[in-house]
Amino acid sequence: MEITNVMEYEAIAKQKLPKMAFDYYASGAEDQWTLKENREAFSRILFRPRILIDVSRIDMTTTVLGFKISMPIMVAPTAFQKMAHPEGEYATARAASAAGTIMTLSSWATSSVEEVASTGPGIRFFQLYVYKDRNVVAQLVRRAERAGFKAIALTVDTPRLGRRESDIKNRFVLPPHLTLKNFEGLDLGKMDMSNDSGLASYVAGQIDRTLSWKDVKWLQTITSMPILVKGVLTAEDTHLAVQAGAAGIIVSNHGARQLDYVPATISALEEVVKAARGRLPVFLDGGVRRGTDVFKALALGASGIFSGPDQVAD
Repeated sequence: MEITNVMEYEAIAKQKLPKMAFDYYASGAEDQWTLKENREAFSRILFRPRILIDVSRIDMTTTVLGFKISMPIMVAPTAFQKMAHPEGEYATARAASAAGTIMTLSSWATSSVEEVASTGPGIRFFQLYVYKDRNVVAQLVRRAERAGFKAIALTVDTPRLGRRESDIKNRFVLPPHLTLKNFEGLDLGKMDMSNDSGLASYVAGQIDRTLSWKDVKWLQTITSMPILVKGVLTAEDTHLAVQAGAAGIIVSNHGARQLDYVPATISALEEVVKAARGRLPVFLDGGVRRGTDVFKALALGASGIFSGPDQVAD
């Protein structure tokens, strides 16, 4: 079958992947209203095209945090990629590098920061979850920095895991041959079976629910990497991100997997861009499926977008 657009991968993935894996990647929280809205909100935005402009030379290159990339489309962090394909994050890293763009590696990757760095050159960001044990966090950030990662994307919308009902029904757990590679040496790499979602239980046990703005400041004391705050949806939090010295904002609702009934990211974008007043770049993830979606985000003030199999897990 010839693939002509990104949407068509979903049907093929559904055929090929085990149900537990597909549902993990594809589902949202609770009623999945925001999951649907992430897409539908894009379809309500229309163009006013201007004509008779010379478009014979088009330059899509852009700069993100000082790094030149081929296009304003970057790879969002996605957990557990080896559940979908044995090459997992290795293949994603090579593809992003070949495309001349940025890959963001998930904290919960099935390949470590060192393994991803070993695939060859490339501009890479590291998505960070803050664990209760701050030594674990400091160690991980240092490892990412040593492995040549260029920025931290701090996920701020997951003090606890969203209620993802497919994962609860499937008793989601990582397949036995896979681990959270970045945490393997810290005895935090395995996820136990649970009478709920194994991931929800893992998060409840490990992720720090006290995370607040002061922790953005703390991160700045342990790394010189710029910090992107991932999960901002309001003007109020935009002001606080600026005050905290964030290098950028990612407007994100976690691929609609955290709090249901929040706006689509494309609907929240304008409010955040206005509040940022050009003091820091604003990016977007969630619901992006076509070039026209990217264009809409740019037209509404985004400096670029992150796309993944819908910004899964991170």
